[in-house]
Amino acid sequence: MVADIAIPPPPRRHWTGHLYLQVIVAIALGAAVGAIDPAFGASLKPLGDAFIKLVKMIIAPVIFLTLATGIAGIAALKDLGRVAGKAFAYFFTVSTLALVVGLVIGNLVRPGAGMRVDPATLDAGAVATYTQQAHESGIVDFLLGIIPDTLVGAFTGTSILPVLLVAVLFGVSLSLVGAPARPVAELMERLSLVVFRMVAILMRAAPIGAFGAIAFTVGKYGLGSLAHLGGLVATFYLTSALFVLVVLGAIAALAGFSILKLIRYLRTELLLVLGTSSSEAALPALIEKLEAAGCAKPVVGLVVPTGYSFNLDGTNIYMTLAVLFIAQATGTALSLEQQLLLLGVAMLSSKGAAGVTGAGFITLAATLSIVPTVPVAGMALILGVDRFMSECRSLTNFIGNAVATIVVARWEGALDRDRLRDVLR
Repeated sequence: MVADIAIPPPPRRHWTGHLYLQVIVAIALGAAVGAIDPAFGASLKPLGDAFIKLVKMIIAPVIFLTLATGIAGIAALKDLGRVAGKAFAYFFTVSTLALVVGLVIGNLVRPGAGMRVDPATLDAGAVATYTQQAHESGIVDFLLGIIPDTLVGAFTGTSILPVLLVAVLFGVSLSLVGAPARPVAELMERLSLVVFRMVAILMRAAPIGAFGAIAFTVGKYGLGSLAHLGGLVATFYLTSALFVLVVLGAIAALAGFSILKLIRYLRTELLLVLGTSSSEAALPALIEKLEAAGCAKPVVGLVVPTGYSFNLDGTNIYMTLAVLFIAQATGTALSLEQQLLLLGVAMLSSKGAAGVTGAGFITLAATLSIVPTVPVAGMALILGVDRFMSECRSLTNFIGNAVATIVVARWEGALDRDRLRDVLR
């Protein structure tokens, strides 16, 4: 068993030094700059891009060290398969619920009804890039993409899944070798301390990244761009809020904790996701906070990274709502059988979508290309406001993965409930 290493607590700061307050101020300033001087605001995009690149730079080491050392500490490898099985059962069930919620709300609210858009008048070229990417990322390509070209190549790519594969193989190997590999596992534990301190350093730049990203969004697209599609955006935000508070709230209550207290605990990370439109920007911090909340490292290391590819509740809600909106706006009638087919296709096409800006739109293109009843060109209708919905997708995905990790840890008996209760207070 790898020896536990105490992480020294960070020094207490004045209230103005709290990161979440700095991010709130940065978001407000960024929105103001983008509204007052749109051209200048749009030019600040590199600030947001640079911060996201900084965080993505550290994601692979964080996942590898967390998961590999966690697996090495598992007494029996059969326990690993059990944890993975429970995690994927949860992912499948809750992801399906998200799709159903989006489908039901879309049929009840009908945000696209009455627009009477002629598909022939839509600019298909505006979404050509997304449809091409969707065609290039089929199921076979997705599965092959999990295997890196080289062992080192897993850490140089942009996908999380190859890192997961290498980490699982390395952790299993450490466990099988046993005592002779213990010094390697202890070294990796110490490397984890250094890497997570790097994360803390990088997160101090979060307000700058959030400022640049929000200034770009408002400056480029303008607050007024929401006017003609405000119904769809409002419906999506309200549906996501309903899903988080009711569905995830009920799951959290059954697991013995409050969804509202969890949201408050993760407020800094949620503000970061809101500012950057990327749930990956807060992935390392989420891993650290869930471990601090009493979830065992092996569970956190396995559930969080896999959830970022297989538990995308916000993306699933978005897909069914967006397809129904396009169908309603273009006067395309969808029977119950066609909607159920859409549900099944969306369940498959949503797997493997990365938690970054634009991935939901590409996944939507993949879904529409398989369900030819709804015109793919209809995606041009929502292209202008997709950026505003991206934030909500990322926030819902992020909260969903936090809930999933705590629930699976509880099922495994790998959750310190007293610690979780104290932390959420």
